[in-house]
Amino acid sequence: MRTARNHGVPARARTRLALRRLLTLVVTAASLPAVGLLSPAGSAAAHPAAHPAAHPAAHPAAHPAGQPDLGPNVLVYDPSTPAAQIQAKLDEIFKQQEHNEMGTNRYAVLFKPGRYDVNAKVGYYTSVAGLGRSPDDVDIHGAVRVVGQPDPNSPAGISALTNFWRSAENLSVTPTDWSNQWAVSQASPMRRVHIRGTLWLEPGNGGYSSGGYLADTKVDGITINGSQQQWLTRDSELGGAWTNGVWNQVFSGVVGAPAEGFPNPPYTTLPTSPVTREKPFLYLDDAGRYRVFVPGLRHDSSGTTWAAGPGEKGSSLPIGDFFIAKPTDTAQTINRALARGKHLLLTPGVYHLDRALRVTHKDTVVLGLGMPSLTPDTGDAVLRIEDVDGVRVAGVLVDAGRHESDVLVEVGKRNSHRSHSGNPISLQDVFFRIGGPWAGRAKTSLVVNSNDTIIDNLWAWRADHGNGVGWAQNTADTGVVVNGDGVTAYGLFVEHYQKYQTIWNGQRGRTVFYQSEMPYDPPSQQAWTSPTGKGWASYQVGPWVRSHEAWGLGVYAYFNQGVDIRADRAIEVPKVPGVRFHNMITVFLNGSGGIERTINEAGAPVVGSYGTSPVVSYP
Repeated sequence: MRTARNHGVPARARTRLALRRLLTLVVTAASLPAVGLLSPAGSAAAHPAAHPAAHPAAHPAAHPAGQPDLGPNVLVYDPSTPAAQIQAKLDEIFKQQEHNEMGTNRYAVLFKPGRYDVNAKVGYYTSVAGLGRSPDDVDIHGAVRVVGQPDPNSPAGISALTNFWRSAENLSVTPTDWSNQWAVSQASPMRRVHIRGTLWLEPGNGGYSSGGYLADTKVDGITINGSQQQWLTRDSELGGAWTNGVWNQVFSGVVGAPAEGFPNPPYTTLPTSPVTREKPFLYLDDAGRYRVFVPGLRHDSSGTTWAAGPGEKGSSLPIGDFFIAKPTDTAQTINRALARGKHLLLTPGVYHLDRALRVTHKDTVVLGLGMPSLTPDTGDAVLRIEDVDGVRVAGVLVDAGRHESDVLVEVGKRNSHRSHSGNPISLQDVFFRIGGPWAGRAKTSLVVNSNDTIIDNLWAWRADHGNGVGWAQNTADTGVVVNGDGVTAYGLFVEHYQKYQTIWNGQRGRTVFYQSEMPYDPPSQQAWTSPTGKGWASYQVGPWVRSHEAWGLGVYAYFNQGVDIRADRAIEVPKVPGVRFHNMITVFLNGSGGIERTINEAGAPVVGSYGTSPVVSYP
């Protein structure tokens, strides 16, 4: 999933790519527009204690009456703006952000209701979204696309393995060439989008791609999965075929999903999603006023929330109820607003915090625009949520700081016992990094203590490339610890931590889709040995847990230090009737050593050379 991966696509996957290869013949370089001429910013960030200067692509005009001040890196367009002007700005931002993987610039491009003839190529830390009440209120004739990057390790010379940290939301796309391309890996969600044609999820010609997320979306045509090694589609509608699959493709509450077939084809299909609530979003009401819509809770759901029109369940909040934060605001300033009962809208940028932001009021919405980053400068957490009903946190990056934090985000206090089943806390599109932009340390990225919390598309990543990367540099024990009961996770991506990736201690937990790479860089077996044997399992369910269920899990090994490193097992669970796992796979990607068993004592070794070990059910 990173630049280090250089294995080939398996022969059976190449066979499944046949349809995609026929279709890609019609794509030519001429279908991709030229980028703008703005010089890209440097990719290396300054020391996190320094406040990096903003590098806006352009300063928008003075704010019209009624439009809130969203800062210089939020661009808002309406249909009266000449298409050439919008296109030039989109190209300018993309030129700056195309390779700016570890940079500090952040952008949100927002479209008011209407039609736009543009081709929006989406780079790092760029969000493209509509401001309509329905996705169909904003119609992009052209594309909202992510393209591949040069990769000498890929047979195709191109890949999407590091196409992270970008998003598309709440709009429709009418492709004007043969498809809309969204070639991504982790932390690049497409939500609440209507694709009026074909959706293409790989970079082309068999180039690698690894790990994406699609929710509350309708695709009228076929979806070309291609080389995507794993993917979660949730509560959506597929009008045409879903082609291909490599290792782990999960469909939860998807109308038109392919039938269950794991491991060949590698499809895990749940007819409904047990409990969901979609991500809040900014929109304009009929009077042109900015508001935030907060979708309601659904049980046993399938299909999109918006297909039935304006009767969508939820509530609407005026923008005046939000504190609109800028990266120059201090934690103290933001906390004062939260203490007064304000919701929080984080505009694009990097927020250096000397203390945790504290959410104490129920139903508080914390919403990021343009992938804002929160980083602790003093070793505290960046966010602590009290054990209260209905808090929503969505659309934020969390970067560990130089001073080690015990935890970066904490939901509820230890030993919280309140039920939140009627109004859960939710975390959506929340992404953690330990190292990458700078050296960072944290023992645990996320601890969930509150019962009934919904986790919806979360990537916790101890960096394997970038700045401040090394076994003794970007140290981190565990990505996610769940102590609360009744917690449900969709799209749980947890990678490269130095002990367990995920520890689940709560009862009645559920995970729908799990993707994890073990750490690349243990220097020796002795340095990476747990109390129960060689290595550390990726996913551990606590020995006292009596009820837990998970579907569609992939755990991958690539030990790159030239040392024979072994993990006794990928998944470690108590063997009791109420703990059930469905459709798991381990994969040896490259390097040395590997994984001996898939779950407990079940599964074949994947050691020494490319191989996979699927297990359909356990126990």
